[in-house]
Amino acid sequence: MAEEKTFPMTLEGKEKLEVELEELRTTKRAEIIERIKIARSFGDLSENSEYEAAKNEQSMLEGRIKEVENMLNHAEIIDNGSIATDEVAIGKTVVFQEDDDEPETYQIVGAAEADPFAGKISNESPIAQSLVGHKVGETVSVETPGGEMQVKIIEVK
Repeated sequence: MAEEKTFPMTLEGKEKLEVELEELRTTKRAEIIERIKIARSFGDLSENSEYEAAKNEQSMLEGRIKEVENMLNHAEIIDNGSIATDEVAIGKTVVFQEDDDEPETYQIVGAAEADPFAGKISNESPIAQSLVGHKVGETVSVETPGGEMQVKIIEVK
C-alpha cells in the first residue's frame, strides 16, 4: 500500500483549517440544504436550474470537506525548535533580495496553507525549495519559469 501523503503546516495553519472545516460542516452545509429544499418546491426537477446549481454546489462542498478532513488527518505540524535561528525552514519567514531589487519577505508554509498574496509561499514552490536549509548571508540560485536568479538571504525570523 502506498504511503499516505503528509501535509506539513504551521500550528496556525492547522487551526485555520479546523475553523474552515467547522464552517463548511455547519453553516455552509445548512445553507445548501435550504437552497435544495426551496428549489425542490418549484416542482419538476428535470428542468429546474436552481435545483441543479444547488446540487452541484453541494457536491463541491462535500469534496472540499473531504479534502480538508484529509489534510487535517495527515497534518504534520512543523516544529522549528531544533533548527538554527538563521536557517530557512518551513514555518519561518525569510527576507531575500535579488541584485539591487527591493527585498522580498515570505513565510514558508506547507502547500495546504500557501497564499502568495498574504506573503505565504508553499514549501513545494521553486523559491522555497531553493532557500530551505540555507542561512542568512548566503546567495542561493533559484530556478524559476523565467530562468535562474541569484538571491541573497538577508534575514530569517
